[in-house]
Amino acid sequence: MKRDVTLEEYIARRNKGSKWSVIRAVYEEVSRGSIKLIDPNPPKTIAEYIVRLEYSLWFWSIVAFTIATIIIVYTSSSLPFIMPLRYVFGTIYVLFLPGYVLVEALYPEERELKPLERLALSIGLSLAVVPLIGLILNYTPWGIRLDPIIISLATYTLGLTLVATMRKFRVLRRKHESSFLYPR
Repeated sequence: MKRDVTLEEYIARRNKGSKWSVIRAVYEEVSRGSIKLIDPNPPKTIAEYIVRLEYSLWFWSIVAFTIATIIIVYTSSSLPFIMPLRYVFGTIYVLFLPGYVLVEALYPEERELKPLERLALSIGLSLAVVPLIGLILNYTPWGIRLDPIIISLATYTLGLTLVATMRKFRVLRRKHESSFLYPR
């Protein structure tokens, strides 16, 4: 029976060359599936999952980016030198984030899609979802104006971010249950 070793012990055994080359070699072995990294103390609740940044950094990045975009959009009218930031953040906010959170919710496991596939699907799905949100807004009393668009996109993005977080947590629980790290 093989003894489990920590990542630090494994890297110390393979210490040939620079630290970056060893880390890259370990990353390649994990990608190929020849070694498996297991967290000895995985989060047991969704709240613990969200608080631990090694699992939920993507979640906090989306929340921060959404809030920053809203702030930039509303302050750029009084501070014109922020206008280039409004264009950059607004473009990402409209053409990437809605599709990205949908992809994360549909494919919560990292190995299901390659990064380039995630990027392409994120842009493509954003191009499909944002017009649908606009179509729905067109039939509401608020219409297609800046405030309803920003609020509806923020609601959609943050709502699907929560759904994706819950799905990713369930995948993590399943993975660790199969490793007998959680009591059944």
